[in-house]
Amino acid sequence: MGGFFLYLSLAVATLAVSWAAIIIRLADADPISTAFYRMTLSVIILAPFSIPGLRANLRRLAARSDFKWLVASGIVLGLHFAAWITSLKFTSISNSVIIVATQPFFVAAMERVFLKEKISRQAVIGMALAFVGMVIISRSDLDLGSDHLLGDFLALAGALCAAIYLMFGRKIRQTLDNRHYVFPVYLIASLTLLIIALPFRSPLTGFSGNTWFCFFLLALIPTVLGHTLYNYLLKFIRAHLVAITILGEPIGATIIAALLFKEYPSTGTYIGGGLILTGIIMALARAKSDILASETP
Repeated sequence: MGGFFLYLSLAVATLAVSWAAIIIRLADADPISTAFYRMTLSVIILAPFSIPGLRANLRRLAARSDFKWLVASGIVLGLHFAAWITSLKFTSISNSVIIVATQPFFVAAMERVFLKEKISRQAVIGMALAFVGMVIISRSDLDLGSDHLLGDFLALAGALCAAIYLMFGRKIRQTLDNRHYVFPVYLIASLTLLIIALPFRSPLTGFSGNTWFCFFLLALIPTVLGHTLYNYLLKFIRAHLVAITILGEPIGATIIAALLFKEYPSTGTYIGGGLILTGIIMALARAKSDILASETP
């Protein structure tokens, strides 16, 4: 894959996911219901392109004993959306998207533990800065009430789940092509969210036409376009480099939130967010050699 197309794809995916928090705010629905329909409609949109050849591809995955990682990937994706979308109910868009963007921090740590990659002194300093940034944002939100702090913790849980999802995706994408990976993963995420919705009695009917349209936009733009493009790139780029491009999401979402909702970040968010973004960039700055050839496992 050419470098220009690769970076262009990363930019398009980041722009697409930047709209997620905005569309979620516009939807008049319970967070779990929103997450469920986001994934369910994504499955419906992708079905005509993904079902042909799916069985043969899944057999090949099962033969390599990797099917369990596919199921795990779908479950943690569902948990990611459940936690992160719920966080938007309690805290600001800027805080939520900045904290959920700490997922590269977790990806780097997992690559160190499971793939035995070295962490440089610069990376350690960067991670420390990101941690201080999270503390500043959380301390600022504590002054606004415990609900805001709960939102911050949910966004952090969403970041951890997203990091695990990216790590699983990096492994499985070496075996499955993208359409035969994302379709079952999104389906499993949808079923996971349905299981969560039932005991919490999240409403699954009775939405307005505007909310249904928001569900469709969530499925089409940040999911089918944004997340699916990220998954496609996992075959060519290491997981932490895909994760670091998601740092563009807080910038885009914060600007859009200020324009549409007059929701301006607090001083603590500016300071903490700046430290988080600076820290993660420092921690994950790597050479171009981190771009993988398509055949690299």
